[in-house]
Amino acid sequence: MGKWIINSAWPYVNSVPHLGTFIHLLSADVYARYLRLRGEEVIAVTGSDEHGTPIEIEAIKRGISPRQLTDEIHKHICELLAAYNIRFDNYTRTESPVHIKYTQELLRQVYDNGHVYTQNVTLPYCQKDERFLPDRFVQGTCPHCNFEDARGDQCDACGRVLDPLELLNPRCVFCGSTPLVRTSKHWFFDLPKFRDKLQLIVQNNKNLPENARNFSLRWLEEGLKPRALTRDNKWGIPAPFPGAEDKTIYVWFEAVLGYVSASIEWAEQNGKPEAWKDFWFDPSTRNVHFIGKDNIPFHTIIFPSLLLASNQPYVMPWQVSSTEFILFEGQKFSKSKKIGVWIDDALKIAPGEYWRYVLIAIRPEARDANFTWRDFESHVNSELNDVLGNFIHRTLTFINNSFGSTIPEAQNLDETDEKIVNLITNSPAKIAALLDNFELRNGLAAIIDIARTGNQYLSEREPWHLIKTDREKTATTLHLASQLVRSIGVMLTPFLPETSDRIQNQLNLREKQNWEDAGKMTLKAGHVINKSEPLFHKILVNKT
Repeated sequence: MGKWIINSAWPYVNSVPHLGTFIHLLSADVYARYLRLRGEEVIAVTGSDEHGTPIEIEAIKRGISPRQLTDEIHKHICELLAAYNIRFDNYTRTESPVHIKYTQELLRQVYDNGHVYTQNVTLPYCQKDERFLPDRFVQGTCPHCNFEDARGDQCDACGRVLDPLELLNPRCVFCGSTPLVRTSKHWFFDLPKFRDKLQLIVQNNKNLPENARNFSLRWLEEGLKPRALTRDNKWGIPAPFPGAEDKTIYVWFEAVLGYVSASIEWAEQNGKPEAWKDFWFDPSTRNVHFIGKDNIPFHTIIFPSLLLASNQPYVMPWQVSSTEFILFEGQKFSKSKKIGVWIDDALKIAPGEYWRYVLIAIRPEARDANFTWRDFESHVNSELNDVLGNFIHRTLTFINNSFGSTIPEAQNLDETDEKIVNLITNSPAKIAALLDNFELRNGLAAIIDIARTGNQYLSEREPWHLIKTDREKTATTLHLASQLVRSIGVMLTPFLPETSDRIQNQLNLREKQNWEDAGKMTLKAGHVINKSEPLFHKILVNKT
């Protein structure tokens, strides 16, 4: 049994997450559930990212304080996660006292170790609003790709990390005026010191996906620059450095530390305050992050460098499962332009279990995925309902009606029957190999293919006709089909936990099953099942 830390990118709570953000939370939940089925020791953590300029901007728009805003959205997200059956061992927030304390202590340690220095910097300053304009308080044209709405910290079009002064035609996000340039003292992290160590970490980590590896190596080859740890924002974690009492920590330097602080909080909540070290300080622990490709450098460069700078034996990221983007009808998600689907609105259209299925079915693992309502209907109606639901319902209903809800006995298996036995026996290992390689999309598709094979098996045997002439052969067919239903039910657990529970209930099985059980013929002849009920229904999305 191995140890795993499963992390998801922290949703930024200036608004409710959209599908593109939600996919990381869902992926982490799926993978943590899978590992637990395999008997692994797992802690899964994440939380709401509450600090930084977009929160201040949104709070100002609403006429409330940043804390009021994040309290409201954090609570709503927790409710939504429950609705989607997404469970973390600790879903916390960056306003947590544990996170604030840990962040300040670690960064003070980095400072004491000689990796932080001060420097006067010139920053955009809005004379009208009488405030400095760090990162997202200023927008303008990207100097690299000429995208006209680049933010002061990063360009959404080309992905480059930016400095606000690099922007062409800069403007204040509050009033639109052109900012002046003024001097402010800030504390910098000496990131270039860690270039060689980071290069070795990235090059030697064979688990990184191609996009994460290439992006990180390109960053390193271009040369690392010192990064400002502090901001002039009022909303954030107070900087712990001497003389920095009026500064806060740059959100990206504290949010990534949340993976550790959330683990510390989990340990404290469970009455074992040192238990987090059993994971983070154990070199055999596998530390996995589910993120979007735009967050790669913060997880492969910034986060590891902070851990290295602390001189503590933290495990480095073992896998950074970085997906491409989900587009909406060919366009990038945009709240202001009302382009996309947000996870609260999604539940008004279909149950959470349906969204779990569709999002993993289109998970953008190798290239951007384009979400369309037509494809959403097709995934639910053709795959979830017609293939998966149909196979399970027709199998169990036939046993209900023709065998008194009792699993019949299998006798005299022929070649076709043996293929079903082999499918049951071999499928768990084949699907596990896909999931071990973080191919969640292909793993789910493989389970649907098993149900498709089950439908073909029933259609070929036609038990509704066969029972009139050969009850023994019919019994064998339904015995094997029911074993296939049980196997599918086990392997669906990470993806569709509610559906898996319903299958288990319809089969009248109460004992907890693990992944390896999916490859065994454990349903005994004579076992009485419950009445079968349809697992899904078809949907029609009325979107104009």
